[in-house]
Amino acid sequence: MSTLKTYCRVLTIAGSDSGGGAGIQADLKTFAANGCYGMSVITALTAQNTQGVSGIHPVPPEFVAQQLDAVLADIGVDAVKIGMLFSPELIAAIARKLREYRVAQVVLDPVMVAASGDKLLRDDAVAALKEHLIPLAALITPNLPEAAVLLDREIATREAMASAATALADLGCQNVLVKGGHLVDGDSADCLYLGASRQIHWLASPRIATRNNHGTGCTLSSAIAARLAQGDPMETAVRRAKDYITGAIQAGAEYAIGHGHGPVHHFWQVWA
Repeated sequence: MSTLKTYCRVLTIAGSDSGGGAGIQADLKTFAANGCYGMSVITALTAQNTQGVSGIHPVPPEFVAQQLDAVLADIGVDAVKIGMLFSPELIAAIARKLREYRVAQVVLDPVMVAASGDKLLRDDAVAALKEHLIPLAALITPNLPEAAVLLDREIATREAMASAATALADLGCQNVLVKGGHLVDGDSADCLYLGASRQIHWLASPRIATRNNHGTGCTLSSAIAARLAQGDPMETAVRRAKDYITGAIQAGAEYAIGHGHGPVHHFWQVWA
């Protein structure tokens, strides 16, 4: 019997952020900080920094599929995080591969707009996201603007968030985390809907005064995937990931980098 250890394996399928604060770069940092072996499938290259996105170069769907084959056929995964997807053709190709390899633990962050306001998802890709990928997800993690686009309704209160979470689950995913960072009043409460029990859980955290909020959504969804890869049940994974991102935002607020929205401190538990 082999005495060699095994890694908890997490794959990110997302765009590359040349500034290092979001996307593939943030995901890999988060996996490492949370004790996992990270792998990547790059869906798009972006020319990006703390001030915004100046260019997007999509990766052909055929090559994205080739990257997926390379990772899944050899190394395998314990969980997958999906971020920036850009086009309906890309979404369909990824969904085919996830079904082919029977990937179970999929955390889908439906990235549509960067923190700078730059658009990261084509309008015609929203329908493809709902048709092909959301039904494969163990968890989706939209913020309020993303949830509003997916449901074509305004979401501005806690009551609307709870209603949106159950409506999003009706699209076929197992669980939903509607992030409340865009709420204008009170704390930054997230709404977690657990499909198995049909229960709503509210996860509150204090608002932190900082402009270093680039990549917070990527980091949270990646931390959840890392916890799932290590065997946490869904509610525990989300709660532990939320604790991690809160600490990363607090630590990152003490740093200055770039001239716009800086990153969180992904390794706050390791070095200051």
